[in-house]
Amino acid sequence: MRVLLIEDDVRLGEAVRDQVAADGHATDWVQTLDEARSGVRAAAYDLLLLDLMLPDGSGLAFLSELRRGGDATPVIVLTARDQVSERIAGLQAGADDYLVKPFSLQELSARIGSVSRRYGGNPNPIVRVGAIEADLAARAVYRGGKRVDLTGREWSLLEALVRRPTAILSKAQLEERLYAFGDEVESNTIEAHVSRLRKKLGHAAVQTVRGVGYRLGSG
Repeated sequence: MRVLLIEDDVRLGEAVRDQVAADGHATDWVQTLDEARSGVRAAAYDLLLLDLMLPDGSGLAFLSELRRGGDATPVIVLTARDQVSERIAGLQAGADDYLVKPFSLQELSARIGSVSRRYGGNPNPIVRVGAIEADLAARAVYRGGKRVDLTGREWSLLEALVRRPTAILSKAQLEERLYAFGDEVESNTIEAHVSRLRKKLGHAAVQTVRGVGYRLGSG
């Protein structure tokens, strides 16, 4: 997934960015609402992590602004405000989930996975295609009942295909999901990840549609 983190606390921002990136998601981090607005105009994000108290305004007002404009991107609010009324206001403004600081980074990962599954149209965390079984909640994949270890990038690539099992994803679409702004992406990076996935899951696990992109195979 491509994630935009909007958080002005440097220490927390670094921790969240590193956690989300370690989970295999392309993560862009900004510290103001102006930067956030530029970000959502420049890229198609799968999820926003939004602080409510920012130097140039209210995250809640920004969220309302997004929803009024028809932007349905999932949003998890990260805030120190722990009053029930504040949580209700955030949910009514269009937030999909709410985490009160301080929070566990592992819980954040779990919440991200939960929101992502809901919006992916597949609340069931277990997806089976041929010999491959992917557990989206545990971020685990099995082939013929045996667990296969994947790197973060390999998992993110497989996850993108698993969430849209009948779709063909172009190389550019996969790069956008796997890499944040500023990351150096070599021309053959996606091909290299696909090659490694095929070695681990079987050559048929990822099918190449020549001149178009890639789609999930049967393993």
